[in-house]
Amino acid sequence: MQVTNYDQFNETSYQTKLDNGLTVTMLPKAGYHKTYAVFTTNYGSINNTFVPAGQTEMQRFPDGIAHFLEHKMFEKADHDAFQTFGKYGASANAFTSFTRTSYLFSATRNLKENLETLLDFVQDPYFTPATVDKEKGIIGQEIEMYDDDPSWRLYFGMIGNLYPNHPLQYDIAGTTDSIAKITADDLYAAYRTFYHPENMTLFVVGKLDPDEVLSWITANQSAKNFDAFQPIETKIPATATDGHDIIPYRSIEMPVARAKSVVGVKGLMPIESGLPALKYRAGVNVLLEMLFGDTSQNYLRLYDQGIIDESFGYDFELQNGFDFLTFSGETDDPAAFDAAIIDGLEHWQTAVLGQDELLATVKKEMIGRIVFMANSLEAIANRYDQNLFGQATIFDEPAIIDGLRLEDLATIAEQLLTSQAISEYQIRPAAKN
Repeated sequence: MQVTNYDQFNETSYQTKLDNGLTVTMLPKAGYHKTYAVFTTNYGSINNTFVPAGQTEMQRFPDGIAHFLEHKMFEKADHDAFQTFGKYGASANAFTSFTRTSYLFSATRNLKENLETLLDFVQDPYFTPATVDKEKGIIGQEIEMYDDDPSWRLYFGMIGNLYPNHPLQYDIAGTTDSIAKITADDLYAAYRTFYHPENMTLFVVGKLDPDEVLSWITANQSAKNFDAFQPIETKIPATATDGHDIIPYRSIEMPVARAKSVVGVKGLMPIESGLPALKYRAGVNVLLEMLFGDTSQNYLRLYDQGIIDESFGYDFELQNGFDFLTFSGETDDPAAFDAAIIDGLEHWQTAVLGQDELLATVKKEMIGRIVFMANSLEAIANRYDQNLFGQATIFDEPAIIDGLRLEDLATIAEQLLTSQAISEYQIRPAAKN
């Protein structure tokens, strides 16, 4: 096993790659009674065009298939995996993002049984036409619920502006029309392509003995047969590095009391994976805090002017192959809201250059948040993304944040906050009859 010590946190991680290709990372936490495990495949909603394992031709699959597959994995011929977890006292769940699908559990007892349950149900697919058709109704209701959610529509409306020719624009769950096309054969094709151990990671954190846990996992995997791994071929359209494909403005009407608006910024340059990606994420988050954090000059000025209120917030999304910013809130004047945010972005120098004292304060606050998160098993596991950050973990972040300089933030801002990368999307109250 590869052993990594994090002296500042008095933590140690243990990592190994099994013969079948599965990467296992374990992080024992002294004094904890709970254990949290996440089993992840590098397969998300944007991977809808790929060469199925055992075949040679690229195929386009229905939008939402990764999320649909996640839902179906729990159901087996004679039981439901949730029931098995419940029998062993564990709480289980799963989620699908743009680039990953993760299955997880937390438990204070029966760790061996729960780990085996996690591995066994994810590695034993069971789909039939009847069960697939049944699931379409369930997921269809979920999609309709999100279609009626203004915040969700605002978010994906902006993504559609920034990535109009990219599968990012499609809701992770797909549409009622797209999931209606999904078949059991489609699910098996996706499963065999992306759910090979070589394309997966298992992260276990909390109360555990690394040698003991690894022996359980190794025995479980050694008892199973897997086909030879076929390198995965996907097709994802390239996006313009000059931003010419971005839709600058769109708006829709919905039955809302107040307008909602979002300003988006698309990262136009590719980000190197590993520690550079972690440093980039840290730098962007520090930059955003200096620009629009709730103690920043921009925030206080716009709040006093009534342009923003408590509904204002910003988010930075960085995943393998793309990154973007969103600044959103409810407003009585969407045009004024957008103009104020864009002005703050285009004149970032005022909030950054020469602000050494502010930078020191922001870094201190952010390091404090990371240290606090490092006490959460869920945060430790869910922030781990080997496909994007390599072997880096949450415990590497404080040193990265502490090492950031104003020059680093200026470099990021010059690259990221360009006028051609900015877009606006608004939801306005529907006219009353």
